[in-house]
Amino acid sequence: MRRLNRKKTLNLMKELDAFPKVPESYVETSVSGGTVSLIAFTTIAFLTVMEFMVYRDTWMKYEYEVDKDFTSKLRINIDITVAMRCQYVGADVLDLAETMVASADGLIYEPVVFDLSPQQKEWQRMLQLIQSRLQEEHSLQDVIFKSAFKSASTALPPREDNSLQSPDACRIHGHLYVNKVAGNFHITVGKAIPHPRGHAHLAALVSHESYNFSHRIDHLSFGELIPGIINPLDGTEKIASDHNQMFQYFITVVPTKLHTYKISAETHQFSVTERERVINHAAGSHGVSGIFMKYDISSLMVTVTEEHMPFWQFLVRLCGIIGGIFSTTG
Repeated sequence: MRRLNRKKTLNLMKELDAFPKVPESYVETSVSGGTVSLIAFTTIAFLTVMEFMVYRDTWMKYEYEVDKDFTSKLRINIDITVAMRCQYVGADVLDLAETMVASADGLIYEPVVFDLSPQQKEWQRMLQLIQSRLQEEHSLQDVIFKSAFKSASTALPPREDNSLQSPDACRIHGHLYVNKVAGNFHITVGKAIPHPRGHAHLAALVSHESYNFSHRIDHLSFGELIPGIINPLDGTEKIASDHNQMFQYFITVVPTKLHTYKISAETHQFSVTERERVINHAAGSHGVSGIFMKYDISSLMVTVTEEHMPFWQFLVRLCGIIGGIFSTTG
């Protein structure tokens, strides 16, 4: 009796088939039918390969929140070459809290030759080309985030020509730790002198004819130093047209948490606007000759996360492609 019930149940299931099949005797092959089948299978194969490429790719997800960390220090990484001798220039930071951070706390003054060697000029040209492409195609920034720690170093390569020319410039490089408030990092004539109401630079012994604030920014970044990340001012070079000239950079710093499949780090992105002018008190253009980088910290923090398509979603999309083409061609 049980066997009979099983057979009846199986027969009933066969009769309830929601997708009745066409009997083989009613099917007739043709050239057009074979062509449609060939096109269908080719399309399925092509779309499957494309879908697999999409599955392998990743994308960057951006999330924004209020930055609640006001007590920690902000690290500034600096590598700037000024076309003046080291004994004539001084660098330091003064923030809105009237706190002065002297360059002796982490910066090195190194006498160098301002003109680059052929290999260094090629490095600078490639870096400037990348900067121009980044300004035109902002999506390239995601590629840079993904390739952090994997790409080649962005630091200026050492000279390969062993120049016998005497040093005529000063390379100021290293890092400083400052408060997380707006501040002003500047390089001007004379060494910095602490003062009860701020600070001053001892510039009386330097003649105006020796002023030359032509400079090259090989690297400037905020936060943790991440190899492979290209910052907006890297590779910048400015040539002064006058002895008394002021170069200003207005920087907005955005705290950034970077989470990719390769690294997890806390760094800072920044945007910058530039301005330069000749100091001429007789014409009403007042100020101090030098290089001034005025930075401000954004109250928002960005979390950049690298995401990947889940495997189940890939299977669902793949089944949709195959089933849709079969239904259409059928």
